Amino acid sequence: MRLRYTLPLVLPLLLSACGDSYTPVDVYMAKTPDCASWQDGSRFELPRGISVSTTPPVTLPDGGAEFTFVYLVPRGQRALFLSREFAVSTPQGPVIAKPELVSFYQRTTNSPAEIVEVIPKVPDMLIAGATGEETIWRVRLRVKQKLPDRFDVTPPAFEIALTKYPMRTFTYRFFPDRKVYGLCS
Repeated sequence: MRLRYTLPLVLPLLLSACGDSYTPVDVYMAKTPDCASWQDGSRFELPRGISVSTTPPVTLPDGGAEFTFVYLVPRGQRALFLSREFAVSTPQGPVIAKPELVSFYQRTTNSPAEIVEVIPKVPDMLIAGATGEETIWRVRLRVKQKLPDRFDVTPPAFEIALTKYPMRTFTYRFFPDRKVYGLCS
């Protein structure tokens, strides 16, 4: 008889232990106010093995830049974009530019790099293909206007398994010694 009264109290605790345990790490990339340290790349882990990573952008002659973001989605997983907007902003401030989409494509990790499916716009959802362990979703963005010496780029947030998750804000600055924009922390 005692079990009948205890089970309703314990069952929610047991079920909650079965879910994903996830705490986002370093949602804002810059660790110092001056953001002076060059970073070769940055990877942000999301639940269920999904991740987004980037490397320093290609600096354009007119002061703009081209950015590449790579999403990895393991087989059987999906991530729904909460918007289709990538935003360039002043450090933790207002949006100053909306990058134009150059390309968005996918391929599984076991497919040759030449076999890709190009998508003309940011899709609603990233879904893993069934033929590989992971599907690579690669997006290239371009900002033609001159960018400030320091700025942030924030990809759209995700909904994964009915839960909304924030996205990392990647921080960039101009490195005069290299004469290019780069990731910084």
